[in-house]
Amino acid sequence: MIAGWTKLAGNLSGWSAWPLRLIVGYGFIIHGWAKLSRGPESFAAFLHALNVPLPLFFAWATTVTELIGGLCVLCGAFVAAASVPLSVVLLAALFTVHLHYGFFSVKLAGISPDGVKFGPVGYEHILLYLAGLISLAIGGAGPISLDGWLIRRAGRDRVRSDAKDGLTGRLRTHLSEL
Repeated sequence: MIAGWTKLAGNLSGWSAWPLRLIVGYGFIIHGWAKLSRGPESFAAFLHALNVPLPLFFAWATTVTELIGGLCVLCGAFVAAASVPLSVVLLAALFTVHLHYGFFSVKLAGISPDGVKFGPVGYEHILLYLAGLISLAIGGAGPISLDGWLIRRAGRDRVRSDAKDGLTGRLRTHLSEL
């Protein structure tokens, strides 16, 4: 029973990146789209209030990073490289906005006749996004991804090259790897 489960889990482990990529990539795209749809100037005013230098530049840089980086993560394209600027955006948000509100993302501030009121958002969700990016950068984007396709294609190209070169080509490849 345990051996069967272990084998099944091993066969499925490569697919674990897929749902993680979907939610992390989608989350970044939605945040970037929200900034773009309200106008980067609006986000720049927020950054100016936080004393961020060059607020309009960083508003645009953040928006573009979230849109393009989120799309890369969603498609599984160059995930490790895309994780770097996305992590910078997250760390900037962590230290400039969320850290002083504490850990919890959901804080009950009160209940009124109008409904439930929530307080400011802490850094819990920032850590979840960072953990997702780190997991994808280390573990790879999985088999249903552009990165996975590129890796499979490179492997096929190498096999074709070895078959074409014959024994001499394989020996040369082996010696160059030493």
